[in-house]
Amino acid sequence: MSIREATTARTWQDDVYRLLREAGITQFAYVPDAGHRAFIDAAHADPDVHAIPLSTEEEGVGVIAGAYLGGEQAVLLMQSSGVGNTINFLSLIQHCRIPFLTLVSMRGDFGEQNPWQFPMGQAVEPVLQAMGVLTLRADSPAEAVQTVEAALSMVNRSGRAVAVLLTQRLLGVKKF
Repeated sequence: MSIREATTARTWQDDVYRLLREAGITQFAYVPDAGHRAFIDAAHADPDVHAIPLSTEEEGVGVIAGAYLGGEQAVLLMQSSGVGNTINFLSLIQHCRIPFLTLVSMRGDFGEQNPWQFPMGQAVEPVLQAMGVLTLRADSPAEAVQTVEAALSMVNRSGRAVAVLLTQRLLGVKKF
């Protein structure tokens, strides 16, 4: 399933969504975010996927754990400002050694104009790493596809917890 109509060119989001689906991901847990809009829309349009809106990001950690325990795979889509909400729940992932994949749309880095986004944006990598989550950055469309592919391999074959950070160089700078 393509994110865009067949009449438009494929995007990196189309390729990443395809990779996620080919890897067996059938649950897309998300807090609404413009940086993930293409993935969220594709998940809602895909009849073989459960698009799961969340009221807060830590619920997504539980969704991923539950999917794994039920023999399915899930991904958590969240913005960098929501990473702080997941910290206590990430201890569950670490302690129980649950394979975990999250795609994080970054704020507070390249070209950020909103001062409220800097604190958590700058803390994302050290916080995730402190909780045992490996972080991989994607700055360009080609890197996004390669990075998600690598992350899927790390999660599915090694059982690791991995966060792919989709940077503002990739997503574009939001005007404030």
